[in-house]
Amino acid sequence: MDEEELLYDKRIWLDGCWDFFHHGHAGAMLQARQLGSELYVGVHSDEEILKNKGPTVMDLDERLAAVDACRWVTKSVPDAPYVTELPFIGRYHCRYVVHGDDITSDSNGEDCYRFVKQAGRFKVVKRTPSISTTDLVGRMLLCTKTHFITSLERTLAGQEGSGTAEERRAEGEAMLTRIRQYATDESGRDPGVDVYFWTASDAAKAEDTKEEMGSFRQLLSGRGVKLGQRIVYVDGGFDLFSSGHIEFLRQVVLAEEELARADGWYSQQAVDERLGKGADYGPVFVVAGVHDDRVINHWKGINYPIMNIYERGLCVLQCRYVNAVIFGAPFTPTKSYLAGLPWGTPDAVYHGPTAFIPLSYDPYATPKEMGIFRQISVHKFQNVDAGSIVQRILRSRDLYEERQRKKGVKAANEAAQREREILEEEQRLREEERNLPQPS
Repeated sequence: MDEEELLYDKRIWLDGCWDFFHHGHAGAMLQARQLGSELYVGVHSDEEILKNKGPTVMDLDERLAAVDACRWVTKSVPDAPYVTELPFIGRYHCRYVVHGDDITSDSNGEDCYRFVKQAGRFKVVKRTPSISTTDLVGRMLLCTKTHFITSLERTLAGQEGSGTAEERRAEGEAMLTRIRQYATDESGRDPGVDVYFWTASDAAKAEDTKEEMGSFRQLLSGRGVKLGQRIVYVDGGFDLFSSGHIEFLRQVVLAEEELARADGWYSQQAVDERLGKGADYGPVFVVAGVHDDRVINHWKGINYPIMNIYERGLCVLQCRYVNAVIFGAPFTPTKSYLAGLPWGTPDAVYHGPTAFIPLSYDPYATPKEMGIFRQISVHKFQNVDAGSIVQRILRSRDLYEERQRKKGVKAANEAAQREREILEEEQRLREEERNLPQPS
């Protein structure tokens, strides 16, 4: 059997750095997955990236966690060569290689996909507009807030944003289309994730003083809750969606699977019953509430969140551990809010190992009183969050600014950089006074 017979047309190869994962990366994976039935994703080593491009923000383990969490990825492959080699991808029986419509060069200035292109095994997908690792680093270094969105619901309707009425309408439609795409199932083609908005007063969203039911409006219908599944609620900013958020969500699913195992969910009889009704499925339905930009900025200050609610929402949508997303979730999940959830009162409300409790009150007091609060224990990525990522950038600013220059982006000047450091220190002192954690 020759090499050609071992290559599968529907097993697609995609590789990259995937440095602090954002929705642009997910967009490339979605498009690649739609070209086949399996998606293998190569992840370059820290050393190869440093040699060919510059320093990474996230290390290999953190970047692998992000790739593995994408619902459209079949398998991740660590230490993939920076210049894609036919024998290497041949080990995984992938015929076609996919990349964005930009040119990627190695340290010698040569096309990283030259061998694949020469073999006629290269396919191009469109690069996601208006987002890149470079853009996000720029927001950190320059402390800009122009990316903030006041109301995602109104923005999608073309009622908010910059430009003319026609430009706002077109941008809103494009954003809605992308949300619909990212809410697809593992095939990248069919509906997968339920999506809702929650509307209420600013006080109900940001503080603990307003017991307000608010109103839920469905944006997209996904697979919904299946018979026997436990409904679990989590919430957060999910800013710079990274391994810390991902590992928390993965641990939530693992905890629920362990409970289900004890209840016989995985017995052969139970599995056969589910298969007899169409297909097997997991025991948990995870609902993720995502806070508005102004809610996060109210608590975190400076120019947090670094990603706006649309960008953060897309990151959460593409995560395989999430079944539903609520845009505009409150900082404090009250009894009226939890009871009003479209899927009913949750069986559990989970929170991660990082403390998020101001001295004045406990945001999770209500779930605790209801007996549905559960805490995820310590995990290896618990200290990876938006604040720690920004600190990595600040500590190595010269290297990152040189990387920005190479990509034709104006580097932050010393005054702007020093301003960021001062603002971070002032915010840290304020949080110590309130006993708040670093941004997450």
